[in-house]
Amino acid sequence: MHTTQRNPSPWELRKLTWKQLLLPLLLFALAMPVWADDKAKDEETLKNANTVLTDMLNGNTVPADVLARANCILILPSVKKFGFGVGGSGGRGPMSCRGGMDFTGKWSAPAMYSLSGASVGLQVGGSATDYILLIMSQKAVDALLAGKIKLGNEATAAAGPSGATAASTTGDADIFTYAKSSGLFAGASLGSATLDPDLNANKRLYGRDISVKEIMDASKVKPTPGGEPLVSLLDAKAGTHKK
Repeated sequence: MHTTQRNPSPWELRKLTWKQLLLPLLLFALAMPVWADDKAKDEETLKNANTVLTDMLNGNTVPADVLARANCILILPSVKKFGFGVGGSGGRGPMSCRGGMDFTGKWSAPAMYSLSGASVGLQVGGSATDYILLIMSQKAVDALLAGKIKLGNEATAAAGPSGATAASTTGDADIFTYAKSSGLFAGASLGSATLDPDLNANKRLYGRDISVKEIMDASKVKPTPGGEPLVSLLDAKAGTHKK
């Protein structure tokens, strides 16, 4: 007895295509971080940032000489990445800048930023990565203080120098990026991600609507309990700004 193999209809093919697209998008959505409107969570993020910086300085992942030349620092603990055909990343963390017109003052209270990014291509697996971004140029500082920026457009980002040559390396990048990863991931990078001030988190931390520029003014804002250890660490390890 012979059976006739039926070709799928255009509608069935369309349903299959939608299923193929929806699965990776659903997995990506589930992998993205969710942040509650909770000041305790904001303070925990600040403490985690301090832990990340301490670890990377002690392991010389971030050379002290390069940090000494930075105008600002942005720390993103445990940035989540996930991908299966369509990939992306998301995270948040604090930025602190040196005070004064020429960045010669003490480090400021931290302002919270969020990071988001997506890419299309070969994406395999998931990971959590700690990032430290050293803001080297005035151009990049101005862009970050003004609001949302996309790396690669308003500011160029490159892997930060390390090892014996770090002290003498200047480079052309506006931002030096350092990372420490766990898990497996291949595909999306931080190179085209977007950084945006987290105004809601900053309001929770400082008790009022406040701009990033105000937070960077040490005469107006003091660090919260979660941010104090981070600012103290920066003052201790990179209190003097080197050109």
